[in-house]
Formats: sequence, structure tokens, C-alpha cells
Amino acid sequence: MKNIMFIAPPAAGKGTQAEMITAKYKLPHISTGDILREIAKEDSEIGNYVAETMASGKLVKDEITYQLIEDRLSREDCKNGFIIDGFPRNLDQAVEYDKILAKLGYEVGNVFLLNISTKTLEKRITGRRVCEDCNAIYNINDTAKAPQVESVCDKCGGKLYQRKDDNLESFQTRFAMYQEKTEPIIEHYRKQNVLHEIDSNHEFDEVFRQIDEIISKN
Repeated sequence: MKNIMFIAPPAAGKGTQAEMITAKYKLPHISTGDILREIAKEDSEIGNYVAETMASGKLVKDEITYQLIEDRLSREDCKNGFIIDGFPRNLDQAVEYDKILAKLGYEVGNVFLLNISTKTLEKRITGRRVCEDCNAIYNINDTAKAPQVESVCDKCGGKLYQRKDDNLESFQTRFAMYQEKTEPIIEHYRKQNVLHEIDSNHEFDEVFRQIDEIISKN
């Protein structure tokens, strides 16, 4: 089984796709965003720094991210393949990520580029709500994905909240940075012949079908 990476703007659905792949192929899902959000809850110097940085729509220092990723990928459950999303975000990170993989004896694997329109992203990100207990994700801007009871998780009854960075201003900042930084990464992995472009303007099941078709060929 090959390792899997996602390149995608915020709210493109990479987390959902990673969960669907995990369910079918039993690969660990390594989300740098989830790792950082957990650290942001800590009442510590690094926790406060991460929380403030993420709330402003900016990025955490690379040195912190590199160490977190290497530590996570060195665990036993990653030996037979893993999914990483939310990283790398620029060419320097991509080069460093390749070095981390080489150090651990891993290959890059399949890199999926999720292409999606800005309007669809704005709708997704401003309506996104997350359960504080089980991390289930909903969207109040989409009837099919909205909770049955406002602000209450369908799965566990937990309280739903809106992430601090899930607002239009923060999204615009993050999306502008994504556009500026991502093109070199795309070319970096295209040259390695591991890049697959996916149309992510569809429903999640159709996006997964496109991805799974590629995975199953390997």
C-alpha cells in the first residue's frame, strides 16, 4: 500500500476523504491540523502561540511542524502506509518532508491535488461546525449535512462549535497564502510523477470514487 498525501485549499474536503480512505484501507490518518488544534488547547507557551497563529489564519513555524510530523510518522502504525493531509504547504516544506520520508525509509506514494471553486469553499468553511466531543463535522449551509438539532451532534449529543479560523476573513487570508505557496509544490510532485488531479466540486462520494480508482490500481 502506498502512502497518500493531499494538496488542497482549506475546506476542500481532504479530511473527509482521508476518513473514507482510512475506513476502507485501515491506514492511519495523519492530520497536521488536528495535531495543532490539540496542542492549541494546552495552556502553555507553545499552546498559546499555536492558538493565536491559527486564529489569525497564519501558519505555525516550520520547525515545530517538522518535529511533530517526524514523531508521528515514526510510530509503528505508519510502517505499512499512512495518509497525511494539511502538509506540506510550500516548497521548502515539501523538500523537508521528502527528507523525513527518506530518513524513515518511506516513499512519497500518491499525491492527490483536490481542485475546487472558491464559491464552494466559502460555503463550506463559513457553515462548518464541529462536535467538541467526537469531532464529527457538519455544515449548516448544506441541508444534507446540517445537524438534526441546531448546535447538537447527531452522533453523540455533544455541543457543536465553529472553529476560530472558520470565518470569511480568515479563509480569504488562508486561501491567498495557499494560492501563492502551493503551485511550486504541485510542480515538485508532478515532476516525480506521483501527482493525481481530482475534481472536488462534486459530493464527497464522487470525489472518493475518483481517488479510490487510483488507489485500487496500485
